[in-house]
Amino acid sequence: MVMVDSALAERKEAELSALLTDLKSVVVSFSGGVDSSYLLKIAHDVLGPNAIAATGLSQTYAPEEMDEARAVASDIGAEYVLVETAELTDPRYADNTHQRCFFCKSELYSRLADLARARGIACVVDGSNADDLDDFRPGMRAARDLGVRSPLQEIGLCKAEIRLLSERHGLRTWDKPAVACLSSRFEYGDPITVEKLRQVATAETALRKLGFRGFRVRHMESAARLEVPREQFPLAIEQADEIVAAVRAAGYRHVVLDLAGYRSGSMNEVLNARLKPRGLRRPRAL
Repeated sequence: MVMVDSALAERKEAELSALLTDLKSVVVSFSGGVDSSYLLKIAHDVLGPNAIAATGLSQTYAPEEMDEARAVASDIGAEYVLVETAELTDPRYADNTHQRCFFCKSELYSRLADLARARGIACVVDGSNADDLDDFRPGMRAARDLGVRSPLQEIGLCKAEIRLLSERHGLRTWDKPAVACLSSRFEYGDPITVEKLRQVATAETALRKLGFRGFRVRHMESAARLEVPREQFPLAIEQADEIVAAVRAAGYRHVVLDLAGYRSGSMNEVLNARLKPRGLRRPRAL
């Protein structure tokens, strides 16, 4: 468990409030995850109706994640807007190289910038935090290119501090597991299609209904490789028949339980091995 200096976290939150006050009005790039939910909460507290939440309407996120984002924004009391994105029509995204996130975020931030201009809002902000600076994140380059601000990162708030402060504000997301877009379930070079995304989403929805949390269904063509936290292995064994039936119903022929358990960024393991000897930064964990 990461130890957090509570007093320091509170001072950072005061700095965050001051930064957002100076921005005067913001569109928050909102996923309903830990970071963007906390950012929206503070932005709404200091800016009121001049802070709105905007989510990209995309098939790269499961329907229940979209529903959760709407519910969290409602809890906070912020206006919630869906903005249609079309990253799947961009072959550079669909080809699924390690720069996939750059093309995805370029599309999203361009649409949010259009929304901000149309509404007379000063700035688009995202939920990148200080920990993300240690990761390979092509999406952050897209943010810089399009003038998107990252207030949590600018203030130096890390994930552990954000969780602590979120809990104090009563946000339901304070202990939410990390969520990444469904495209992260595919090996680099495996083209992204609507059909494949729907297949993964269906399988993951079924596993959530069976009680699993903080897991991934990794797409391996005809096989689904299930990464669940090791403490949930007993549940996986107990419900093996139900899991197999549900995942096969999603379109997979084979269902494999990864005995290494869930680990962030497992699809980057091969790429990481190539980059490490050359001293290059590793891809962001998804």
